[in-house]
Amino acid sequence: MTEHGCGVAGAVLTGGASRRMGADKAFVEVGGTSLVRRVAAALAAGGCRPVFAVGGDLVRLRAAGLEAVRDGWPGEGPLGGIVTAVRHAGVPTVVVATDLVDLDAPTVGALARHAGRVDLDAVVARTDRLEPLCALWWPSAVEALAAHLAAGERAVHAALPGLRLEVEQVRPGALTNANTPHDLGRSTR
Repeated sequence: MTEHGCGVAGAVLTGGASRRMGADKAFVEVGGTSLVRRVAAALAAGGCRPVFAVGGDLVRLRAAGLEAVRDGWPGEGPLGGIVTAVRHAGVPTVVVATDLVDLDAPTVGALARHAGRVDLDAVVARTDRLEPLCALWWPSAVEALAAHLAAGERAVHAALPGLRLEVEQVRPGALTNANTPHDLGRSTR
């Protein structure tokens, strides 16, 4: 439960192809910890319960001690992972990409604190850019997101118009993502 009395789950999207990284991003280590464990720890520290992974190598994720659920749209991009995560949790869910190398508890908490609201479909994190792969999603958004999927849309940002949306400004650097091995060296924590 959050400090506001509303349950909020946390989900890490782990189903990407990781082509530019050259290895499964979820299991690439930074500072001795795999990205998926690092991001899952930030979700938990930010108040999310339960925390689980969506998509990817479910056997390996479970062996790493994480709850892992099959993506309802494997290989189709993150929009399906978001729908899968929110449907699985059934409560407001902070859904993040596994490559957010510097995600931290204050950033997650800034999103999670909105979980008790009933007037929103999503709160999306922003630094110098909007990052819909670091957002709090309500079950009320699922039908609209699933309609975009059914229409062939896979980009999360294209599914945002029409949703009851709020933007949460977070610390610069919190949304640094690691797409290549070189990007891993940019981590600040």
